[in-house]
Amino acid sequence: MEPIQTLDAFFTRSGAEVSLYHMGRRVTACSRETLRAFESGELAWPEPWQQQARLGIVFRLGDMPEPAIWFLALPLDEQGLLVPAQRDGFINRLLETLGRSTSHAGLETLAKEETADVDHLMKDNPLAFTPDITFQAMLNAQATHNLGLPASQHLEPVEAYFSGQQSIDWQALGLQGIADYVTRLDDATAEALALRISLLPVSVIHSLCYCLEHRPLTEPLVNALRVRGEQAASEGDVETLCACVRAIGSSSSAKVGNWYISLLNDSAACGPDLLAAIAGRGWPWLEDGECLPFFLLRLAEDQRTNFTAVIRDIALIPRLRLLVIMALRDSPTTSPIQQRLAHMKPRT
Repeated sequence: MEPIQTLDAFFTRSGAEVSLYHMGRRVTACSRETLRAFESGELAWPEPWQQQARLGIVFRLGDMPEPAIWFLALPLDEQGLLVPAQRDGFINRLLETLGRSTSHAGLETLAKEETADVDHLMKDNPLAFTPDITFQAMLNAQATHNLGLPASQHLEPVEAYFSGQQSIDWQALGLQGIADYVTRLDDATAEALALRISLLPVSVIHSLCYCLEHRPLTEPLVNALRVRGEQAASEGDVETLCACVRAIGSSSSAKVGNWYISLLNDSAACGPDLLAAIAGRGWPWLEDGECLPFFLLRLAEDQRTNFTAVIRDIALIPRLRLLVIMALRDSPTTSPIQQRLAHMKPRT
């Protein structure tokens, strides 16, 4: 039997129940085929973050009473492909912990004490990372929903608050309840929520937006968030503006792209925080032939931005890589973009 050399092979041979999630730019489901192709060197990681493939792995192995969760940040090269050394070291440690050699075929019959050891492998693991608290809440919400498990106890008061049917102190709302609410949001509930967006306290709109950014939204909700964001911009509230910009980044409505372009046109609204929000959460809209050149120009013009870091970050996204390279190449010789490129230092 072939030795176990990849995470996918380990989970296949162990017979584990596995669910994978992207944990870099947003929390979304990741297919086993994506992991398999990535580990074999056939695929660049689709949603890189800080030159890492950040992955949440929810699995049940052997006699585990409850699923375990691993958060792994796998290093990427300049092409977005796996740098395998740390992954290989982790797998070797995993197999040694289980008391198995890489050629052993009996992973399907792990005892309780062995699965407990697997669950504790994240200690002192160089690949392990701790996600942002909102990412953790969204992973828990998506995983329980996808596994057919009940939502947290915090969901009910959140539903009552956002429906406007009960007077509840917003400070009592739990982030996990908001994440559960967003994950289970259907069109009818989204339409009702859209009517409440303008009434929500700033702290609530921030927490809500940071959960909404992980999923596509209905058009009424996109419209409501744009109105709230524009109101915040007029009041000089950059944090709320950027939260609304982030919230709609995964949505397919053409109104998202239109708003992004109008913001990039507005010198008063367009600053480093807005550019970071678009690059970090609204990056799918940088595929737009009008939005990307405009974004790069504004990024180059604003001396407060880290032009090099942002370019390298978005160019690592496979869907954007060629588009970014071409847009940089085609920018006018005297443009701020070319001036910034002239000062970029090659990575050593």
